[in-house]
Amino acid sequence: MTKKPLILVTNDDGINAPGIRILIQVMNTIGDVVVVAPDSPQSGMGHAITLDSTLYTEEVNINNGSHKEYSCSGTPADCVKLAIRELLPRTPDLCVSGINHGSNSSINVIYSGTMSAAIEAGIEGIPAIGFSLLDYSWNANFEASKKFVETITKKVLSKGLPDGVVLNVNLPNIPEEHIKGIKVCRQAKANWVEEFDKRKTPQGRDYYWLTGKFVNLDGGEDTDEWALDNNYVSIVPVQFDLTAHHFINNLNTWKLND
Repeated sequence: MTKKPLILVTNDDGINAPGIRILIQVMNTIGDVVVVAPDSPQSGMGHAITLDSTLYTEEVNINNGSHKEYSCSGTPADCVKLAIRELLPRTPDLCVSGINHGSNSSINVIYSGTMSAAIEAGIEGIPAIGFSLLDYSWNANFEASKKFVETITKKVLSKGLPDGVVLNVNLPNIPEEHIKGIKVCRQAKANWVEEFDKRKTPQGRDYYWLTGKFVNLDGGEDTDEWALDNNYVSIVPVQFDLTAHHFINNLNTWKLND
């Protein structure tokens, strides 16, 4: 009998989020599942880790599942570190993160706790995928995502991923019959034009709310933003090596030791 793959499931929206509940449901049809996820929302935490306070985990049983689940007081990256070092019976065959409530396409991958959890697994040599749905609502409908999550997960388990590479998958928020397919893409050049809404407390102290508008600066038809705008599921292979390899030779011409 073939041994089922061990799959670590995590996210950044918190262990009770509807998106992770759907992801767990799909993963339970593929392998043996262990969930280690934040006990509260951690969106926008990026790759933060807890260094100056205590970390706690608690075994929980949500929806009467037969798999093990742990809530964690830390960040998404903390969850993966604790899972690998302390909570799982062995190194997982795969880590999946999400399904995030909201986009993690283009520049959003930098800020994403969902993707940072996947990248943390990749650092440990574990194949990993981050899944996100383009709907920020807590009551988002994830039904159309199931088929694509299952397909991509099974492909990664059968094909593997290169060392240092994880997949960033974004799913359009449309009915399944309107999704044209899955498109492999590059990350679009896009950013947030940000502003701070400055206000005052009743005591006269300044405080700020971050606001902004997302701007796509990339006209290419091979990007994640183009794919999502045209009703495709986007997959971008991302890496945690941030070296600008194309600039190394140029930088060496600066003769920094002269």
